[in-house]
Amino acid sequence: MLQVPFIRAHQDLVITRLAKRNIDAKQLIADVITMDEDRRGLQSKLDNTLAESNSLSKEIGVLFKSGEGQKANALKEKTAKLKDESKELSELLNSKAIALQELLYKIPNVPHESVPSGNTDEDNEEILREGDIPVLSENAMSHWDLAKKYDIIDFELGNKITGAGFPVYKGKGAKLQRALINYFLDKNTGAGYQEVQVPHLVNEASAFGTGQLPDKEGQMYHVNGNGDNFYLIPTAEVPATNLFRGDLLAASDLPKAITAYTPCFRREAGSYGAHVRGLNRLHQFDKVEILRVEHPSTSYQALDDMVAHVKGILIDLKLPYRILRLCGGDLGFTAALTFDFEVFSTAQDRWLEISSISNFETFQANRLKLRFKNANGKSELAHTLNGSSLALPRVLAGILENYQTDNGIVIPEVLVPYTGFSIID
Repeated sequence: MLQVPFIRAHQDLVITRLAKRNIDAKQLIADVITMDEDRRGLQSKLDNTLAESNSLSKEIGVLFKSGEGQKANALKEKTAKLKDESKELSELLNSKAIALQELLYKIPNVPHESVPSGNTDEDNEEILREGDIPVLSENAMSHWDLAKKYDIIDFELGNKITGAGFPVYKGKGAKLQRALINYFLDKNTGAGYQEVQVPHLVNEASAFGTGQLPDKEGQMYHVNGNGDNFYLIPTAEVPATNLFRGDLLAASDLPKAITAYTPCFRREAGSYGAHVRGLNRLHQFDKVEILRVEHPSTSYQALDDMVAHVKGILIDLKLPYRILRLCGGDLGFTAALTFDFEVFSTAQDRWLEISSISNFETFQANRLKLRFKNANGKSELAHTLNGSSLALPRVLAGILENYQTDNGIVIPEVLVPYTGFSIID
């Protein structure tokens, strides 16, 4: 959430940057300023009324002590009116503050200056492409056909148990899935990220803290019954970032670097067709996440480091990939700058998104009330960042399709110590 002082001090910048998201924010920003001025006016009136009431209360005490009860009683009537007035002002102030908060919730993060303008994913900027795309035989198959051929992922069985988008991993498929999780976690902890295990359900405060509410409530599974009011997590970002909600850290505590494996649950599954078949889009999937809490002066270097870290994993896996800088129209609500990683699926002849790495600057921290003490001893909002390292379904799809041979699916060399086998045949 944007801070009102920042909006007041940088109105033109906010409007110009939000235009990159194809948002005409002039009226919205004007409404914020007007509402904040109204709130300030009410606060000033309330402060003056309370000050006058307190002053009169002291005067009444003096009058009673000096035996001037008639004058004191006259002032008591005035203080009673002031108390009624202050109560009314307090209620108006609270109502105005809530309305301002709700208005701020509607404003997405201000894009970083490097974010390109654009409307859709077609306007994203490719900044790097690496890795050789393998040449497959004429008999090459998609990952969903390979999964059926080698009996390693059963989509129909998952549909029987739950519904579409909930696959069952079997045999070497399940072991490969587990191998990827362990490999990703080992890479992340080896790079200095602390591993945590977090709840898979969160409360409303946690979902608001990271920006899933009120923007993405339709995409989350809501557990609301028997007194419960929880959300199944769409990503480990939500519970892991909320580890720091309400914290006031010392500058020396920064950075905080966390990694977590969780299943992820998302209601939206998109339209039907080959582009969402198999593992391309699921309601439940596994993902390993990395996140950082950073000093504002170091957050963009940290973002570069996170991008380099994920890049190193894909190089180890020897998967062809590319990195995109997302345009304003494709940028997530809470992000200031996002880099997407995509792996090339040779059998599908298309790029598959496998990671998004974002800097949220102070947007989440303001909602979370996540601060640190700066060099002057004053509290300051931290910057938060997170990224997939990595989302498993499309990585697995890329491995199955790009590593297929006439004799079976070869396991990437770096994963063999984790799987205990070198081929699926």
